[in-house]
Amino acid sequence: MVKTHSDIDLALFIEQALLNPFLTPEQLEQGCEEADRFHFATVCVYPSQVEQSAKLLHGRSVKVCTVIGFPSGATTPAVKLYEAQEAVEHGATELDVVINLGWLRAGMTKELHRELAEICEATDCLVKAILEMTLLTEAEKRLAVEVCLDAGVRFLKTGTGWAGGARVEDVRLLSQLVQEQVGIKAAGGIRTAEHALELILAGATRLGTSRGPDILHQRNTSEP
Repeated sequence: MVKTHSDIDLALFIEQALLNPFLTPEQLEQGCEEADRFHFATVCVYPSQVEQSAKLLHGRSVKVCTVIGFPSGATTPAVKLYEAQEAVEHGATELDVVINLGWLRAGMTKELHRELAEICEATDCLVKAILEMTLLTEAEKRLAVEVCLDAGVRFLKTGTGWAGGARVEDVRLLSQLVQEQVGIKAAGGIRTAEHALELILAGATRLGTSRGPDILHQRNTSEP
């Protein structure tokens, strides 16, 4: 059955991004409390904030997600692996891993595959590969999807948000390529309920945004 706007519970799709580098422990606590209050899917935080977030959300439905190799993806495989393992030890259950874009562009698919597969295997965690779709050619997008799926990732994420916002056409392409084999996370520049709903109808199963409460408020005030 095709979803309509009225069928969608937006809160369940939202991963509340708390990725301001100046975020204080008090602001992190407020963000986690909001995520719990609105029943968001996750909070997405920096690795240094995973432990505090996990303690704040212990026993709650909201999961703790963190970013690995963020935002460039250009750290070494050993560093990414350690960062991922430490995050899981501290309570993260989902990992958003930035792929090595230089390797992708150079056609170094074995290296790219190995790095992602090692993280998936070592953490036994829900891994989302961040593709940075706005920077890739059509061929690179297709190649990235193929490598990531083969490596065992469970989500593909459109981008970090540092190189442009989530585009409906990119989500639609990912949806066509993965055929529901894995989830799709749209992230970057999602500020309105209208945009959020368009992305979901195009195939997004998660939304990374720092504006979760605002988006829900817009949705609630626009409904009759």
